Amino acid sequence: MARNVIDAVTLLHLVDNALAVDRSHQLVAPNIIRSEALQLLWHDVRRGKRTDRAALEAHERITELKMRLLGDRVSRATAWRIARQEDWDTLRDAEYLAVTRLQADALVTVDPDMAAKAKNVVPVAPLTALLADE
Repeated sequence: MARNVIDAVTLLHLVDNALAVDRSHQLVAPNIIRSEALQLLWHDVRRGKRTDRAALEAHERITELKMRLLGDRVSRATAWRIARQEDWDTLRDAEYLAVTRLQADALVTVDPDMAAKAKNVVPVAPLTALLADE
């Protein structure tokens, strides 16, 4: 079974496009992913890109997607070391990379900024690596 970390942007992409994750893959993410996805939905509503109803429906689909969420002290300490090593201002991205390093085969993201940050820290795989053949 392949284990892949996804970020909040990719989570929304999967939900918005009704993409099915192959059953041979397990999704893994830091605990913060659902809150970050909800924040992205809120920004979309504030910008007029989604209605409240559409955002809350997307949020419901997010909560239905099976993911293993992690946030133990080892992953937080690893995030700290990654952020220190990369000289980042925040731990946000480092949390995703820490979970990838500790618990997954690769990070899958549709966010080019996240992919660029991750490429020298953890393996990065394309979105197609997750998708089920339909």
